[in-house]
Amino acid sequence: MTARDRLIVGLDLPTIGEAEAVVRMLGDEVNFYKIGYQLAFAGGLEFARNLVADGRQVFLDMKLLDIDNTVAKGVENIVKMGVTMLTLHAYPKAMRAAVEAAKGSDLCLLGVTVLTSMDDADLRDAGYEYDPHTLVLTRAEQARAAGMGGIVCSAEESQAVRRIIGPDMALVTPGIRPKGADAGDQKRVVTPFDAIRAGSSHLVVARPIVKADDPLFAARAILSEMNEAL
Repeated sequence: MTARDRLIVGLDLPTIGEAEAVVRMLGDEVNFYKIGYQLAFAGGLEFARNLVADGRQVFLDMKLLDIDNTVAKGVENIVKMGVTMLTLHAYPKAMRAAVEAAKGSDLCLLGVTVLTSMDDADLRDAGYEYDPHTLVLTRAEQARAAGMGGIVCSAEESQAVRRIIGPDMALVTPGIRPKGADAGDQKRVVTPFDAIRAGSSHLVVARPIVKADDPLFAARAILSEMNEAL
């Protein structure tokens, strides 16, 4: 894969109009977009269908988690949308239900291990006995066993996760910040160069591109940094 295949721009924006403007500005430089909660609840699901119809790839970041039947029915309808990737929390029963529902399709199901905004103290507050690294590796093993298409984790864990999941599963890394960028509310961040070198297959970059004064220039700089690593 080229750097262009690996870069996913997160359209973490409040309106469809703003998202459309970013897509227009980025043109052919970017072909893969993430739609999460913020845009999804502002018409983003229909926008996702439009992007797919326009030949773009879409990563639908819904982080599904519910009873098995509800997850399965949701995945069945998401398959019909034609998106490329879908996230769900990496709970074994939910993953198994999703994998069964997506069987025969090209949808890549991604297990979210530990959010990159969480550190040891946050996990303790949430009632987990594990530190982030241990929990990420546990979830990675469970995702592989469930037949998932890939994992979402911080690049800090990418090398260890890659050893667990092998070479074929996708390893998607959020919390990417180019050199000199503000970490914002992320607590476990890495540069594009380091993430690729650590074994990540795809990088999700939102604010450093969509909030930049010149999104196209910012995207090209990140692609250049990724190419150095490749």
